[in-house]
Amino acid sequence: MGAIQPKILTWARETAGLSIDEAAAALGLTDARRRTRAERLARMEAGDEEPTRSVLVKMAKVYRRPLLVFYLAEPPKQGDRGQDFRTLPAGQEPFNPELDALVRDVKARQGLMRSMLEDNQAGPLDFIGSVTMELPAPKLAGLMADRLDFSLTRFRDMKNPDEAFAYLREKIERTGVYVLLLGNLGSYHTNIPVEIFRGFALADTIAPLIIINDLDARTAWSFSAIHELAHLWLGTTGISGTDTEQQIERYCNEVAGEFLLPADEVRQLASTLTRDMATVAAAISDFAEARHVSRAMVAYKLYRTGLMDKPQWTVLDQHFRREWQVHKEREAEKNKLAEGGPNYYVVRRHRVGAALLGLVRRSLDEGTITYTKASRVLGVKPRSVEPLLSLRGAR
Repeated sequence: MGAIQPKILTWARETAGLSIDEAAAALGLTDARRRTRAERLARMEAGDEEPTRSVLVKMAKVYRRPLLVFYLAEPPKQGDRGQDFRTLPAGQEPFNPELDALVRDVKARQGLMRSMLEDNQAGPLDFIGSVTMELPAPKLAGLMADRLDFSLTRFRDMKNPDEAFAYLREKIERTGVYVLLLGNLGSYHTNIPVEIFRGFALADTIAPLIIINDLDARTAWSFSAIHELAHLWLGTTGISGTDTEQQIERYCNEVAGEFLLPADEVRQLASTLTRDMATVAAAISDFAEARHVSRAMVAYKLYRTGLMDKPQWTVLDQHFRREWQVHKEREAEKNKLAEGGPNYYVVRRHRVGAALLGLVRRSLDEGTITYTKASRVLGVKPRSVEPLLSLRGAR
């Protein structure tokens, strides 16, 4: 290996979102030779002090980079996220180290999945990239529902939003699209806020992926899944946020809205919209709960159909977001007080989905992948692969 280039050390730290002081502390550096730990790290980044092998190993872990990257001559280009469909609030930095690491991880998994599928003689999916935004959103919603053999009645007959999402997810995965629930890099310390990332689509004809930020409200998961599926039909890879500014985001929102809540239905709320905000919010809440969709989605649909003006929609949207935030904080407090928690493998299985579990199981049985590769695809350690796959219900 060649000498370490100082600019690589600076790049790795900065793209991890850490200051000199934060990084020095996370690396466990100590004061030495009359220099503080931060000064020692600064000297390494200036080329005045050579990092030891053990320090490089710690950097790889803390900065979430492969060890080999520190021996490159130049910092690598930022990982291709595809298109960035987000419009972030003023002052919000679009780059997020956790999100960038998640995208790299997902793309690496997808590469392995594609190889596994090609080994299984999987053919290309004809609907990926098959339409353009010239197709009216309701028309695309209809095409997608037909392809999924989706029943809106059955979706709404489910007991709760979790079961409704499970039904929708199964329908999507039966078409060859994999749906993963990922909101961090494996621990709550790396949680990615919904304001930064709500969904992600990888438009590949062999191994298309939909990633949903599972830190979002569960009532929003189904909408996000259809929104990202619309991106796949358009053939667009990229990140989606909570905004509605970009044309493609508005289009995919309208597809998802029409898929889960036809425009004719929201007109039932028209007579309520002239009343006070508390009454309107309560009516929307009841309406949304009966259909296993989020209140924010119903409010947006009312706005997009012209039944509600933008100021009223903005007020309601902010009101629902605040209420959800309070609910989320209360749930977090409950979880802290509760003993134990959900089984590790049950949680992991839910995040990766039955389709991916089935693909890995078949590939292992056929001997086309190793347990090490299987662990990378599933996002667990090699020793956890078999317990994960052996739970009842693995296909």
